[in-house]
Amino acid sequence: MSRSLSTRRLCASLLGLAAAGLLAASAAAQAAWPDRPIQMVVPFPAGSSPDILARAIAEPLSADLGQPIVVDNKPGAGGNIGTRFASKAKPDGYTILLTINGPMVTAPTLYKKTLGYDPLKDLAPITLVGTSPNVLVVPAGSPAGNAQEFVAMAKSKPGELNYGTVGPGSSSHLAMAMLEHQAGIKLQQIPYTGFPQIITSILAGDIQAGFMVPGIAMSQVKAGKAKILGITSLQPSDVLPGLPTMAEQGFKDFESISWDAIFVPAGTPDDIVRKLNAAIRKVIERDEVKAKMAALYFTPAASTPEELTALVVNEKKRWDEVINRLGLSLD
Repeated sequence: MSRSLSTRRLCASLLGLAAAGLLAASAAAQAAWPDRPIQMVVPFPAGSSPDILARAIAEPLSADLGQPIVVDNKPGAGGNIGTRFASKAKPDGYTILLTINGPMVTAPTLYKKTLGYDPLKDLAPITLVGTSPNVLVVPAGSPAGNAQEFVAMAKSKPGELNYGTVGPGSSSHLAMAMLEHQAGIKLQQIPYTGFPQIITSILAGDIQAGFMVPGIAMSQVKAGKAKILGITSLQPSDVLPGLPTMAEQGFKDFESISWDAIFVPAGTPDDIVRKLNAAIRKVIERDEVKAKMAALYFTPAASTPEELTALVVNEKKRWDEVINRLGLSLD
């Protein structure tokens, strides 16, 4: 055997061993995940329902994974800023995102030029967390006792009534846009960073109404400082018994359900995605987490990554039709 052939074979063997070593090291590194704290990005402010849900999940998830889960609030632009941040993070399992449907479903159609991320390409689904209908909230002293009376009030003061949203393109905005379209009324949108600021402004009389998740409003409703005129599920809600739906009050097919879900940057290793899914689904089934969700009037709704993808795709199709019918664009 020639010396050159032996040398080539020796080099090939060494390269093979090196490659095998790298693969083994990579597998070991993934198997060790997580070995440091995990950042949970919430694109809404402290005290908002996504923030409360995130903190309810983070504590038991941290205990199960053996690493701290650090909740990082990055509010702004209806959740788009924090969602964009998470979509650009390193896909290593150490950045996860808890967000609502707006940034994932409606924002891509409303912000065709300026969004800065593609939910279906830049983020990978982990699991749905929970769902809740929105509620139409007004001050306790409002002359409107139901949704139709609110419409009559708006017609008597065209363009004078203000309503709060958590940003253009959010479900709080689109629900009111649907009502304006169906009822033939015109209101003024006032954007806020979160629902706590909206309910504070309603109580102060700075705005006259707002669609929001019930968990933020119900304490003020129970205290007699605000009232609910309707809910946005098509059927009466088990978590909000006795409250009429918007559809029951004559607003055809009026549905706007809020949901929260967890995503990671696209490209996160599949084994980490599966581990996160299993761990978070286990946490969502805990009695203490269910109790915290019930206090927010959310229904637990864990899912597989595939089920969450299907939800995003189907919701986007439905809301695209609404947005295009209303002629809305925010670019």
